[in-house]
Amino acid sequence: MATVKNRQNLHPIEASPLHARRERVFLLLAGIFLGTLAMLNILGITRFIHFATFTTEGGINITFAAAVGVLPYPITFLCTDFISEFYGRKRANWVVFVGLILNVWLVFILWLGGVLPGFEAIDPATGEIVRDAANRLPVFYELQALTFGAVTASMVAYLAAQFCDVWLFHILKKITKGRHLWLRNNGSTLISQFVDTVAVILITHFYANALPIKDDQGLWGQLMLFIATGYAFKFLVALFDTIPFYIGVHYLSRYLQIDPRKEHEADEEESKIGTET
Repeated sequence: MATVKNRQNLHPIEASPLHARRERVFLLLAGIFLGTLAMLNILGITRFIHFATFTTEGGINITFAAAVGVLPYPITFLCTDFISEFYGRKRANWVVFVGLILNVWLVFILWLGGVLPGFEAIDPATGEIVRDAANRLPVFYELQALTFGAVTASMVAYLAAQFCDVWLFHILKKITKGRHLWLRNNGSTLISQFVDTVAVILITHFYANALPIKDDQGLWGQLMLFIATGYAFKFLVALFDTIPFYIGVHYLSRYLQIDPRKEHEADEEESKIGTET
């Protein structure tokens, strides 16, 4: 009786209650991934979080800090790991590609919002928007400038890191024959986040010139410190997310009625058939 009622509540495109359940979980994971991606690109480098400052014997202050946009970023790797585990490499790559489209859409809206006429005071002599006493533009334009720099950096880093994460996840899954969740979860995430951190810091500085670099200290030393502190934060979060990944795989395997090991075997068979043909 319950099954009949469930079928009556289905949309015509949904094949069965189980199919609907799987698609809704996929939508939730993809939604968290894409929403987080948009949020971190807008927050980006609008603020740097100060974790700690240490003074060396030579009197040099070493500050451990990370951009506020880094905070939600690790959850994107957890989402793609879940999608890779239950829905396969093709779907995970597709979500990553949609994330790229989302970045382009975000940049377009920010650009469009800036070129359309507004109510800002215009300097008649220069034709430019009047800055305030602190020599700052209106909030939108300040955010636009920071977001443009952050998105440009993150788009390159994002593609490299996310595709690297999905590729490594499936390579490790193939090597371990679907076993050792901790290895593919941590191995793929830690390496891909290192790629992401290096790319974001270097591009943000050399392209957007938006890092708080001090003129009285060496450039590369500061850049390496930004990379080290940003990656240290991601490293710790990546190790911590092993726990929710194990718990999530345990319960989602039952809820979705998907055995990741059998899915791995099916993927291998499909790959062999594709190679033979």
